Amino acid sequence: MSVSRGCLCCVKYLMFVFNLIFWLGGCGLFGIGVWLSFTQAEFSSLPLSFPSLSAANLLLVAGGITMVTGFLGCLGALKEQRCLLFMFFVILLLLVLTEVTLTLVIHIFHDKLDSKAQGELKEGMKIYKSEPGLKKSWDNVQKMFKCCGVTNKTDWYDVLNGTLPSSCCSVGTDQCVDGWIEPCYQKARQWLLDNIPSVLVFGVCIGVVQILALVFSMLMYCQILCAEKHLD
Repeated sequence: MSVSRGCLCCVKYLMFVFNLIFWLGGCGLFGIGVWLSFTQAEFSSLPLSFPSLSAANLLLVAGGITMVTGFLGCLGALKEQRCLLFMFFVILLLLVLTEVTLTLVIHIFHDKLDSKAQGELKEGMKIYKSEPGLKKSWDNVQKMFKCCGVTNKTDWYDVLNGTLPSSCCSVGTDQCVDGWIEPCYQKARQWLLDNIPSVLVFGVCIGVVQILALVFSMLMYCQILCAEKHLD
């Protein structure tokens, strides 16, 4: 009985430590999402398919869910309640499966997702003249990344009757004839890829902690069940 109780205590504290790390990781992901949202706040009127904006929202959601799940795991470990541990295990398992599925979908269909996102951005360009918020966002994007259009500066020709917005030129004149050559979608995507490696390493570490938390939660669940049977 004492050996069983000792194993339970050992698993309990390991479970608590891993979930504390997991919760802190969630805070980190959420914080990065907030930072990215504020960094890209000037682009807020663009569709969420814009690379950096969609990444910010994904990190905010993932960070929030991770924080809640980590808290639930810590609480389940401290209280030694099978119900909380089982709930934690199920939620975490669904979260891991969702992450794996999303990673596979993005990897397999990244070309189609890029095409769809570019199409939505081009469609949104049509209200550039009539929507002040969208106009400001596009101008901010083009000035920041020194780019023009979604895939090419000619994207603006149908929208602005063969002309370019002033933000497409290095000098903000009213008439922009020869704008920047580089497309905004690729520039924004490259900017995101250049800044994402540390987040990916962080994400892999969180993934390892998630797997370990699943193992320890199930071990603790079984230990509590075994202890309850001995008490009966």
